[in-house]
Amino acid sequence: MSVNLESLNQKTRLLFDIPLKPVQGERFQPTGFPNLGAATYTSAVGQSLLVESAQSMANRLELTIWDEGKNALIDDLKGLSYVTVVDTKGKFLTSSTLEAHRLNSVYIEVSDGETFKDKLAESCNYDEKSPIDRKAFLETMLKYDINSLLHGTFLESIGGRLRVARAISSFIEAEGVRVAPSGGVKNDHVTPSKEEGKDAAAGYGNVPFSRDEYVADRITLYVNIDLAQIRGYGLGDAVTKLLTLLALFKLRCLLDGDLRLRTACDLVVASSEPAEATNIPGWTLPAKAELLQELKSAIASVRGMEASTVTYSGGKKKAAKPEADDNSTKAV
Repeated sequence: MSVNLESLNQKTRLLFDIPLKPVQGERFQPTGFPNLGAATYTSAVGQSLLVESAQSMANRLELTIWDEGKNALIDDLKGLSYVTVVDTKGKFLTSSTLEAHRLNSVYIEVSDGETFKDKLAESCNYDEKSPIDRKAFLETMLKYDINSLLHGTFLESIGGRLRVARAISSFIEAEGVRVAPSGGVKNDHVTPSKEEGKDAAAGYGNVPFSRDEYVADRITLYVNIDLAQIRGYGLGDAVTKLLTLLALFKLRCLLDGDLRLRTACDLVVASSEPAEATNIPGWTLPAKAELLQELKSAIASVRGMEASTVTYSGGKKKAAKPEADDNSTKAV
């Protein structure tokens, strides 16, 4: 059974509101922010809470196609473009799939003595005194890291204008939330009470602590796939289809896989009904097997993507080329 993408052709967005619930019990631990804690706020439906941010969900969606055991994309998606970073001994360090800023990761931008960054700039036809060659820029992203066309990128180290916004974004919110306070104690069976030179800061003694979790009337995963942006890249029908299928595949893997966001925030889809788009009545998210079959075919139909490997040597920049003159000697 083929995936029905025709009904998406006239739509600018594909939207999902997917209900979630804790795997066990009612309590869950939301994301927290420095100097803020949990992001609670009052909305039209009452007390609400940000359970997981758009930034974090972008990272989680990217990881759905990553094989941690092999430090590579999953075998089924071989042929997609991304960059692997190794050290000077060839040991894996990271990749554009794992890095928060993708191709703008410092480990990539200073790799190979910055020659890879120069290669990107040349491929983009970038000239700081000229308008951006948008087509060349997008083709470069497709060639070296297709995920940048879905999750966004900002090649700030090359030019502050080389940006792509997220084409798929998601976040998790909870409504009707109440605090579920609790606590505990870190027990020290050797030195339970305070002694001189053995305080809690050093790891000694029994240390009580408080903890705030939450319960909610509703927890919802919101997903927005920007179909207009994907078509607007102008990279052709084959690439448009590939990017759309890849976005849908990542969402399906996320829902079918592990939604354990934190130790005390383990969620599952709350409904047994198929995930139906909120803006296209009757259009449901296809099964993983159906999407994968179509996705493999779409990957094979798009040429020019590369799986690149670059070497990070500790951030050393490439040496300046000596000026040519008759009396110069070549450095060894």
